[in-house]
Amino acid sequence: MPLVDVVNIENEKVGQIELPEDIFEVEIKPHLVHEVVTAQLHSRRAGTACTKTRGELAYSNKKPYRQKKTGRARAGSRRSPLWRGGGTIFGPKPRDFSWRPPSRIRKQALRVVLSAKLKSQELVVVDAFALEAIKTKSFKEVMEKLSLKKAVVVTPAQDRHLELSCRNLTNFKVLRVDGLNCYDLLKYDQLVLLKASLPALGTRLETASDMRLPGPEAQAPAPETGPETDQKTDSVAYSATDEATRLDK
Repeated sequence: MPLVDVVNIENEKVGQIELPEDIFEVEIKPHLVHEVVTAQLHSRRAGTACTKTRGELAYSNKKPYRQKKTGRARAGSRRSPLWRGGGTIFGPKPRDFSWRPPSRIRKQALRVVLSAKLKSQELVVVDAFALEAIKTKSFKEVMEKLSLKKAVVVTPAQDRHLELSCRNLTNFKVLRVDGLNCYDLLKYDQLVLLKASLPALGTRLETASDMRLPGPEAQAPAPETGPETDQKTDSVAYSATDEATRLDK
């Protein structure tokens, strides 16, 4: 199991902790991360773009001018897409761009990003981080002591002081374990994990067993054999013989 140092908000080492292998030491699979992040970005799209077709325009149905002897191209409607102010051909309509990968794919992608953070030494474990008041200056001073310039801080539960103190800083973000996602982990260079958030993180990601393929023990059981089974087989064969005899008569 990977062993990392635990520091306080003064950046002083206060101990060590072992991180679970099934979360922080998994095989790096970029295609999983790409799929999950793409889904996140698609889900953020508003999908409200809308244009009017020729059938939705509020124009008269009258023919603009006579068919012949005008020297102009024939026209039958003011709504024609060829005219200025006419309808739009194959224009965008409101739609939902969001899609959601399977749960096991999302969990495994998060494990991959966490493992990459640990491997690239961009993971910091802090024993405790609490502010007495909502103050952005205090939050920024702690980040400077930890030598962090662009980081996301993960808390086990809601911490109003931390969340509001960080709100005006563009290079920092506070997330709860429930809201941890691949996009924010990749957007920010460093990851700050509170020691108390590790059990909650393990509970959310569970173990790698949900990615494990079923083994031999999960296969269908072999057909039963024994005296009772043989008796049932004999009864079925006897019934079939009686039925054939009856049909012959």
